[in-house]
Amino acid sequence: MYYQYFGLNEAPFSIAVNPRYLFMSARHRDALAHLLYGVGSGGGFILLTGEVGTGKTTINRCLLEQLPEDTDIAIILNPALNALELLATACDELGISYDPYNHSLKTLTDKLHAFLLANYARGRNTVLMIDEAQHLDFDVLEQIRLLTNLETNTRKLLQIILIGQPELVELLNKPELRQLNQRITARYNLEPLNQQETAAYIKHRLEVAGLAPGLELFPAKVVRGIYKYTRGIPRLINVLCDRILLGTYGRNKKRADMAMLNLAAREVLGSEPTLARRRTRKIVIVIAAIALLAEGVWLGLWWLQLESSSANTQQAVAILPAAPEVPNEAYLQTDSDQETISPAASRPTPWLLPPALAFANLWSVFSVMPVVADICSQASSPEVACIEDKAETWEELRGLDRPIVLDMVTPERFAASTLLLGIEGSAAYVYTDTGIDRIALAELGPSWSGAYYFLWHPPRGFGGLLTVGDSGPAVAEVAQLFARLDEQDLALTDDEFNSALKSRVSLFQRRNQLKDDGVIGARTLLKLNEQLGVSVTNARARERLAQQTDEAVLR
Repeated sequence: MYYQYFGLNEAPFSIAVNPRYLFMSARHRDALAHLLYGVGSGGGFILLTGEVGTGKTTINRCLLEQLPEDTDIAIILNPALNALELLATACDELGISYDPYNHSLKTLTDKLHAFLLANYARGRNTVLMIDEAQHLDFDVLEQIRLLTNLETNTRKLLQIILIGQPELVELLNKPELRQLNQRITARYNLEPLNQQETAAYIKHRLEVAGLAPGLELFPAKVVRGIYKYTRGIPRLINVLCDRILLGTYGRNKKRADMAMLNLAAREVLGSEPTLARRRTRKIVIVIAAIALLAEGVWLGLWWLQLESSSANTQQAVAILPAAPEVPNEAYLQTDSDQETISPAASRPTPWLLPPALAFANLWSVFSVMPVVADICSQASSPEVACIEDKAETWEELRGLDRPIVLDMVTPERFAASTLLLGIEGSAAYVYTDTGIDRIALAELGPSWSGAYYFLWHPPRGFGGLLTVGDSGPAVAEVAQLFARLDEQDLALTDDEFNSALKSRVSLFQRRNQLKDDGVIGARTLLKLNEQLGVSVTNARARERLAQQTDEAVLR
């Protein structure tokens, strides 16, 4: 097999769940912590959701290994059962005897209740875990809810873990299931890996399979491509990497290359639209960086496709931001009560910008340094970092009071971006080639892929997570930020993450509806920056871009 050709002991990217290849990213650890918290809290329902292949089965296995010894668990892997069959399966899993030829919902429920009471008297906990729960029928879910009615003054006698795909959340949000939804005490949606975690995941599996130190089968460029094709879904990473190694072996090469990546992606995934779009974006951003430094280079064919006149093209790619053709006040004078939206400018979609222009304007409100190419794929600045995420609805973006770059596609299928500067009612403030405009969300929606990017100011040396025992300048800066928030002269620590800082972080997280684990991640820091006025808000971004536009007019 090909793995011997690369000096490996076994195939590293099998899709079978092998405990030796366990890789726990930060989000996997968060998911496991939520489940363990739910099991120990004495609540009723615990919910874990995630897309296919994100690692829910891995979390399940870790949970089973870490459950206390005084826990009895029933696991239902096939939810395509009616209420009677599900209760019978639960009884089978828990070793509860019943007459297989003469039983009903009542007899099975009575048997299960008697078992739960006896288990509680013995000081034992009982857990029912249901996988693929998005396939459960309404009547089955209602029967499961009724099982949690048996309780003491302090806890439920049966804890139920529902595991499924994101459709499960939609199912539970239906009015008919509101009673069950209100009983969920812990819930977590498992997101795919980010780019750095994807690289660590691939490296981890190769090392477990026996890759010799110093050897590199997947260059960094190929790893970035793998992430862009798979969007960080572990199962897709396994399938794609396995096919890449097989093809590399077939061509007698020692390292994967981009040609093999693209070929494998076509064979395994069927197409490569995502990477093609990303590659287009990267090329455009590099071109734009050169244009900004030279103050005279045009963006080229991409921008010509969008612009009807060379005069507009030259104006759009000159010194950022582009000089407006109307006074600044014109685009801010709207009647919010009547949802008045400004008409489109010189072309039908003036808010569809080249990615370079959108990112460069976003950069300009965060830093006075020259814009760098590929802002969101490298450590572009020690003071500014990029976060990439996905959303399904505008409501998910409404609460982010910060400028955001939306990932868009033009009607001609070119990669594009929109610089979003706030949502108000059914409209959004966006940056256009003539200034800031107010556009209907319904007009933006068809072009949006769901991906978005924003910049923020992380502490110096921040690597992704800070927890008790960590030390360094990032810890010291966070402690100083909390001292500012509390208006204290002295910080809780110098540069070591101690228990006092953890308690303060947990309190801050609880007050801001964040997971109160005392671990400092990007979301906690974003909220902290927001409350201290460190974040660049939409209002500040609009003001800054308007000021830059004024300066461009004067020039």
